[in-house]
Amino acid sequence: MEIDVQSLIFEFLGGLGIFLLGIKFMGDGLQRSAGDRLRDILDRFTSNPFLGVLAGIVVTILIQSSSGTTVLTVGLVSAGFMTLRQAIGVIMGANIGTTATAFIIGIDIGEYALPILGVGSFLIFFFNNQKVTAVGQALFGFGALFFGLDLMSSGMSPLRSLDAFHELTVSMSETPILGVVVGTVFTLIVQSSTATIGILQGLFAQGAIDLKAALPVLFGDNIGTTITAILASLGASIAAKRAALTHVIFNLVGAIVFLIFLGLFTSFIAYLQGQLSLNPQMTIAFAHGSFNIMNTVIQFPFIGGLAWLVTKLIPGEDTIIEYKPQHLDPIVINKSSSLALEQAKLEVIRMGEFAHRGLEETLKYAQTSETKHSEIAMQVEGAINSLDRKITEYLVNISAESLTKWERDKHTLLMDSVRDIERIGDHFENVIELIDYRITNKVDLTEQAMDDLNKMFDLTLLTVKQSMECLDNRDKELALEVIRKEEQIDQMERKYRKRHIIRVNEGLCSASAGIVFVDILSNLERIGDHAVNIVEEILEQQ
Repeated sequence: MEIDVQSLIFEFLGGLGIFLLGIKFMGDGLQRSAGDRLRDILDRFTSNPFLGVLAGIVVTILIQSSSGTTVLTVGLVSAGFMTLRQAIGVIMGANIGTTATAFIIGIDIGEYALPILGVGSFLIFFFNNQKVTAVGQALFGFGALFFGLDLMSSGMSPLRSLDAFHELTVSMSETPILGVVVGTVFTLIVQSSTATIGILQGLFAQGAIDLKAALPVLFGDNIGTTITAILASLGASIAAKRAALTHVIFNLVGAIVFLIFLGLFTSFIAYLQGQLSLNPQMTIAFAHGSFNIMNTVIQFPFIGGLAWLVTKLIPGEDTIIEYKPQHLDPIVINKSSSLALEQAKLEVIRMGEFAHRGLEETLKYAQTSETKHSEIAMQVEGAINSLDRKITEYLVNISAESLTKWERDKHTLLMDSVRDIERIGDHFENVIELIDYRITNKVDLTEQAMDDLNKMFDLTLLTVKQSMECLDNRDKELALEVIRKEEQIDQMERKYRKRHIIRVNEGLCSASAGIVFVDILSNLERIGDHAVNIVEEILEQQ
């Protein structure tokens, strides 16, 4: 029998493309319809590693990507939301959660793929409601997943009669390590273990590969999927690198253990297939699920050891940005309003220090274009937003108590300061987006423009720092100094804007570079305004 190689390749590649698009659409749709509460789930339910496993399973099922969950977890470890031990639990759970797609594929509804695609498209294009379009997106992805699988399966069916492929599968049965390598390499290329498991399910259903050869490929898929977390951790924090390494070690150890007991595991899966009358796709799904659950059960008691090992392998102190408030004790509110306000003030000053740190990292990003600085700045901005909600809530609870005039003034100052600090965070986030635009579009700023920006950044940083010191000490002289500096910032902005217009007219600066430059100046000027708002209120109350 002659094989049409072109049709085989085209159908396989087209099917794989539609399948990957389906996974992405389904994950994005589920994530949007579930709301942006994934970080809250991970934050709230990771008080111990066992809850971390459950949270990892839930979030991975929602976003349809174990790598996505691992990357999200890496960010939370860096942000101080969870310890490395809790993160290891989430990573283990992510490995279990990723098997959900294999089980979905095992439910043989491929013949309904096109109508599901149609319904999903209808919901996306004919409804303006965001929730409905999110559901439509998930449905479209669901349909595309099965449609892509069907295409891949029909493309791969001739492989059964190909001698070279038959020899490869026999070799994989006799040398399981070869199957692991095949699975690992293919997942590294495709960057999705779900896709390679789907292909494996198709091959097994076609009878092109037997169970003993398929299982090592499955173990390799799990090793290959760690590449996304590794790529995400390059150039990132030490915590990110440790979490990514944990993912690699966990899957590598699992593959080695199960390779040693391959005969036993193969017999167990064959027994399940017979007892539960599983179709071929569902058999692979059960094998994938069993492997990840058993691997988690085996390694769960050694979470502390894993954390110790990766800390030894990747030494160094990590920059942890603690999102959670450190001074807000709700019990104090009923005991003493004055003491509660003092606690709130300490947290507001901490929030202000974050604003200064975020602005510093933004300046470093502008100077070096290194993404680690923008990542830290964005984590700081997340911490500022988190503290904004927590402090405001705490201050609202204090206002329910009977306050003296002095306490009411202090309460008003703190409420307004929180709002101003939160806006500083928004402005340096805007600056980061402008720097991102400059880097992506290869927009060059002249040496003069960069020099002007550095000077304005330095003055703005000093103004923010002094406004926080003023809030802490209620120093009138310092407040007047901040106001003078803010006036200097305003003068700088006008002066540098004029210089920029001259540069554009002389052809030294492009229009797009000019837009970036002027917008950064504008955001820095607004940061100065918010810093001065804080000290002006202090002066008014004295």
